[in-house]
Amino acid sequence: MSIRKFYVTTAIDYANGDPHFGHALEKIGADVIARSHRQMGDAVHFLIGMDEHGQKVAQAAAARGVAPQAFVDSIAARFQAMWARLGVSYDQFIRTTDPAHKSGVRRLIEHIADVSPDDFYEKEYEGWYCVGCEVFKRDDEIIDGKCVIHPTRDLEWTKERNWFFRLSRYQSFVHDLVTRRPEFIQPATRRNEILALVESGLDDISITRARLSWAIDFPIVSPAGGEPQGTWVWFDALPNYLTAAGYPDGDWRARWPAQLHVVGKDITRLHCVVWPAMLQSAGLPLPDRVWAHGFISFGGERFSKSAGVKIELADEIARFGPEAFRYFLMREIPFDADGDYSVERFEAVYTSELANGLGNLASRVIAMVEKYRGGVVPAGGPSSLDAAEAADVAAFQAALDGSRGYLCHEAVAATVAMTTRANGFIQQAAPWALAKDPARAAELDAVLAALVRTLARLAVLHSALMPSKAEELWLQLGAPGTAAGTLYGRLGALSATGWNVAKGGALFPRADADAAETPKN
Repeated sequence: MSIRKFYVTTAIDYANGDPHFGHALEKIGADVIARSHRQMGDAVHFLIGMDEHGQKVAQAAAARGVAPQAFVDSIAARFQAMWARLGVSYDQFIRTTDPAHKSGVRRLIEHIADVSPDDFYEKEYEGWYCVGCEVFKRDDEIIDGKCVIHPTRDLEWTKERNWFFRLSRYQSFVHDLVTRRPEFIQPATRRNEILALVESGLDDISITRARLSWAIDFPIVSPAGGEPQGTWVWFDALPNYLTAAGYPDGDWRARWPAQLHVVGKDITRLHCVVWPAMLQSAGLPLPDRVWAHGFISFGGERFSKSAGVKIELADEIARFGPEAFRYFLMREIPFDADGDYSVERFEAVYTSELANGLGNLASRVIAMVEKYRGGVVPAGGPSSLDAAEAADVAAFQAALDGSRGYLCHEAVAATVAMTTRANGFIQQAAPWALAKDPARAAELDAVLAALVRTLARLAVLHSALMPSKAEELWLQLGAPGTAAGTLYGRLGALSATGWNVAKGGALFPRADADAAETPKN
């Protein structure tokens, strides 16, 4: 049986500030998907990175009195530190200032010029430019003279001679792509938006900027001369998925095309219209799918510096630790829609589902195995728990394998159902009562064995959601190997007989007056 390739990417983050909640939502969600596919047996390559060119970066660096390269180096280091703290298991971190990426972008542009020479042309252009988006804005993207995405920034009226990409030529191609392959862009709400956009007509796009030094030099020389041109930041950024695979050198086709691009809903036009058109123009394969997640709001306001929402990512991670933060974000914010973040809700979910739910279940079960069976898990045949959990494991996988999209929140819900059922099973089976009757020793063995199997399955599933806590639980169960190294396909036949449990510290200490200030992981 051949191993399936799974190349998953996120949008590369723009290097003009610190990581925020939107970045964390995307990276954690993609990490859950990547980790789960590893446990499905896929050959996963998980790419993230930094988008480091463009006018906005140059302005931010100048405002701080530093060179652009020094500025983006410091930003990239802060992003990598954040992803390490949050346990994002990327395989590759690309930066658009990497020499290999810059040469790959130049080669792609040259290749498009060779294969589709009429797709590039020069002309004078003027329009409203949003430095925040690094995009010329259409009239329907401007409200009260402001960009709808960056309402605190002033639009800049820009007039210059640029190189253009003939995007209008690909209107029928993109329309056919989205209609013939409905899975190409998901969820359906995002696909419908793209269809409406395409059906309203596509305009050619300016892909260079004059007098922009902090950019990849546009490799095509104008016959008319004129000012040097820097490559538009998106024509530089989008190919990172391709250059990260090694394009144009080596065996880049072994990785490309990507199976999944995970991006925010605000950049679907670029990933679902411009990027496919670029690849088609170059005669290169298209990615399999684009999944567009929504935004996080706080009290109804979108999380962003532009919107002025004041809640610090680092503070929320410190509240109950990175693992609990990962869990809550995936639990509370639907990965196919917008969601609202609440500090109060975080504490409630932590207490009910982690401290009193999973943490209490693990503590009770391990303590009973130690008390009644000397810490050795007894033999026990299949129980009602095993049958019910088979459906939960299947639901968990179905939420993340792409068959219905990528619904991280539904995967979490499957683990909650397992935990709730197991805690109820303890109350119903009353192992403390069974332990008082030697004649019911076999019943007690069956109950304890079933509960340890439940915990083992929960550890394996939670290794995608809370990787460190999952391994901590796995270690307390005395299980062989690692939770992350256990494939989902083995959970049905899992046996815990003979494992030596050892109760450790509380997985999720209950919230108290100090819990909101002290990291628990």
